Amino acid sequence: MSNTRDTQTVTPYLILNGAARFIEFAREVFGAETELEERRPEEKARVMHAQLRIGNSTVMCADATEQWKAEAAGLFINVTDADTSFEKAQQAGATVIMPLSDQSYGRTCGVKDPAGVTWWITSPIAP
Repeated sequence: MSNTRDTQTVTPYLILNGAARFIEFAREVFGAETELEERRPEEKARVMHAQLRIGNSTVMCADATEQWKAEAAGLFINVTDADTSFEKAQQAGATVIMPLSDQSYGRTCGVKDPAGVTWWITSPIAP
């Protein structure tokens, strides 16, 4: 893959209605960095391909087309502070699908971003 750092073995590739909204949400809430973003000159609003870096992970995305339809997706993300990320997500336009709660695996919640992607946000429970 061009223009990427070392990637994990499996990289999510999301086909979305609203890839630009997804990219902006990931930047605002999780500090994503855009490694690559391609758009057709005649269709500036449509993302042909983008690669985002969130921590040590790469997520790729593109806008849906007639040939490539949007697909439902869910991402599980480990963060330092789920409470802070939960608040940022709501401020960035996310819909709450599961409120914050303590589970056996950590402090967690679920939100759906403006592009329709579900994010399961989890952090360790403070001792």
